Amino acid sequence: MRISVDFVAIALVMGMLPTLFLPQLPSVSLLVGVVIVILLLWRQRQRGWCQFLGWLLLGFIFAVGSASVLLQQLTMLVSGGDKNVVVSVQSIRLAEGEMPSTLFRIEQVNGHWLVPALTFTANWQSETLCAGQRWLMNVRFRPVHASLNEGGFDGQRWAIANRQPLRGFIRTADVLNEECALRQKIIHHMDKQLIQMPQRPFLLALAFGERTLFDSEKRELLIKTGIAHLMAISGLHISLAAAFAWWIARGVQYLLPARYISYRLPLLVSWLMALCYVWLAGGQPPAMRAVVALSLWFALRFRGVSCSPWQIWLWCITLLLLCDPMSVLSDSFWLSALAVAALVFWFEWAPLPARFTSFWGWAPLGWLHIQLGMTLLLMPLQFGLFHGVTWTSLPANLWAVPIISLLSVPMILLALMLFFIPTLSRWCWQLADLTVDWALWPLPWLEKGWLQMGSMLLQFSVLGWLMVVCWRFHWWRSFPAGCAVVLICCLLWRDRQQEYLWRVDILDVGHGLAVVIERQGKAVIFDTGNRWQTSSAAERMILPFLHWRQISLEGILISHSHLDHIGGLELLETAFPQATVRTPLINARHQPCQQGQHWVWRGLNFKVLWPPELKDHADNDDSCVVRIDDGKFSILLTGDIERRAEQALLRQRHALPSTILQVPHHGSKTSSSPPFLRAVAPELAVASASRYNVWRLPAGKIIKRYAENHIIWRDTAHSGQLSVLFFDNNWQVKGYREQLNPRWYHQRFGVEGDNE
Repeated sequence: MRISVDFVAIALVMGMLPTLFLPQLPSVSLLVGVVIVILLLWRQRQRGWCQFLGWLLLGFIFAVGSASVLLQQLTMLVSGGDKNVVVSVQSIRLAEGEMPSTLFRIEQVNGHWLVPALTFTANWQSETLCAGQRWLMNVRFRPVHASLNEGGFDGQRWAIANRQPLRGFIRTADVLNEECALRQKIIHHMDKQLIQMPQRPFLLALAFGERTLFDSEKRELLIKTGIAHLMAISGLHISLAAAFAWWIARGVQYLLPARYISYRLPLLVSWLMALCYVWLAGGQPPAMRAVVALSLWFALRFRGVSCSPWQIWLWCITLLLLCDPMSVLSDSFWLSALAVAALVFWFEWAPLPARFTSFWGWAPLGWLHIQLGMTLLLMPLQFGLFHGVTWTSLPANLWAVPIISLLSVPMILLALMLFFIPTLSRWCWQLADLTVDWALWPLPWLEKGWLQMGSMLLQFSVLGWLMVVCWRFHWWRSFPAGCAVVLICCLLWRDRQQEYLWRVDILDVGHGLAVVIERQGKAVIFDTGNRWQTSSAAERMILPFLHWRQISLEGILISHSHLDHIGGLELLETAFPQATVRTPLINARHQPCQQGQHWVWRGLNFKVLWPPELKDHADNDDSCVVRIDDGKFSILLTGDIERRAEQALLRQRHALPSTILQVPHHGSKTSSSPPFLRAVAPELAVASASRYNVWRLPAGKIIKRYAENHIIWRDTAHSGQLSVLFFDNNWQVKGYREQLNPRWYHQRFGVEGDNE
């Protein structure tokens, strides 16, 4: 008995899905055992379920094997010191400005080809650097180690999914081939015409998939209005380019004799146009997925194979995962897959009546129908990926998509095709710039429709799919009461109340500090993380965490003036204007955080033990030290105090003993003196530190000192976000990497201790 291609595809996809959830990859011996089981099942291939299970296990072996090979390559590159590698430059140099971070593709390592290839980023510049060049480099590699918090961006998962798991520090570099690639030359030539145009970043994104000029404000605007999909070369734009070429080829056919007219020629021309557009986009994953799916559809049309849309969708998903099994970790892959599935589902389950599709004058209604379906059915991904939903995405897409699709993209394609006539090409670019300006015009107003959602409202996101099912089966008419009950349950559903009385979350903010004390759905934060030129820990980690857990700040405590502790204060003050701010600084706008102060917040006692006086600029030893307790358990927050302040605090020895200690100064050798540790006598010490920092914190000597004093040590560099939960009679600590969300791609890759 032979099972169908559909069942083989389903089995392979199901076999690859566990790669998303495995806490660690299986051992070689287990994989060998799985192979033996596959062979045994193959001997029973006359039974359909044996074949299905065999294909499923084969998909599992294929995905896990690909992940294992990637990790082996990563370990090989980061161990044993510097590596001599032959690389090709992937990043495009634009007409003005330098590349902020350059992407390189590793071709050879110490004279041996690397298959499959990996990429790495490096902050390295050369006046002549451009895409397509090949260099011989001596590089020190380190694996990507991203911050990991609830509600935050999963940087390590993204790096593995895109095969960019490395950062490189280039020691020496010699050019092997300084010739720039043709794509680089085309983009550089075209970009010279765009420099003075207001919408240059969007034109480069639509034409070449280059989004390096997008700042955080532009990205946020696109996300919050639900049109981010328009500003990347995705399936929509590849299909538009193919359709554009199809119409041109079809028009040419009107001039040919009848014997030369065939439906295959326009298909072939449109497929070649799609390939060219993907090449111009640099072969980015979304564009590659689109062209693979389009190629499958063309092949089926050429062969005259008749199949349902669901079959094509299933075969495309399978083919894409077979081409790159790590795509299973990619958010953009699932966004594309669900978007296509939503379209098929919507047109099959909630089609427009035939009278509205027989005349082209009903096209606006058809467009509204499509956008309404996409708005409803893509809500689960909006919740899961962006932790929010916008009620203005429907009008934003109704306005922007036709302009971009029917005006901007055709003008861009014409500009590219007419490059040999500079005047006409520039005119097309100017029209494209104008149309993009039209498309963006209402977005600042529509952005206000963004609603931030938390984890407790995830079930609300499936209402769109439930509504379509109820409509199709007429349940709204047959069982109105049941439909109303389901709707009310989705809207009012809440997770079971947590049993803890209060909790403390030490967020993984890299080198810095942010401690959230939560009780009864409200919170006080101690320090606000670092700030950089274009962003801050508050924007990237703290606010997403607070929104995800649906808690609001009622108080902000700042330990001292250093940027890695006070960097996010301004943003948090803007987000939570009602929150009181306490600092050890002389500041009329803030309340003082000074020795001797005491207050009660939601039943928790806050007592300030240090500093004795306020300062204009508070340094490490002027850090505000706060002890928080519930009458039974306590935590001592110390900021960055060093040995001098620790010795002074010993005069208040009676107030120091605490259950939990926030390790002073990220575990520096200048802090955590033995007398201070003996006076505090904590059961647990938690340190906030990044894995790779120039100060090599926490120091090994300090970690050993805590162990000698029989104090449990945990740090964010190993565990990511650390959550301490306090109950009636006990407490427990959980790390995001080990307990809250353990995944194989969240682990500390590379050699332990390397670059520490």
